[in-house]
Amino acid sequence: MADAPDHLSKADFSALSELRYQMRRFERFSEAAARAEGITPLQYLMLLHIKGYAGRDWATVGELAERLQAQQHGVVALVTRCEQAGLVERRASMEDRRRVEVHLLPPGEAILRKLAAVHRAELRAQRGFTVPNLS
Repeated sequence: MADAPDHLSKADFSALSELRYQMRRFERFSEAAARAEGITPLQYLMLLHIKGYAGRDWATVGELAERLQAQQHGVVALVTRCEQAGLVERRASMEDRRRVEVHLLPPGEAILRKLAAVHRAELRAQRGFTVPNLS
């Protein structure tokens, strides 16, 4: 952990409290929005991380595990469930046949686009979402 100030003021604690409140409020919104589309919050996050992976339109299970901060075997199970739901597919890499790429399928892309638009609108509505500056 980085060097922490020896003394945090009441304002510092208030700012941290407000940030955590805003984060949780947005997270609850996100969870409800995903469920309304018939997927779990974790499935939504996985779809988002696949589409949002820098430089390409797919991700490996290991990369998804890092992004989701989850164990690799748990992500394998998540990919399997998403594959069974027709949201993603696994493909052997053309560059390295040992590597498996996880790609979005059109139904997964459609759900993701709808949820991303809803999330963007919610973030705009929550204009008070700011990161505190600790002294």
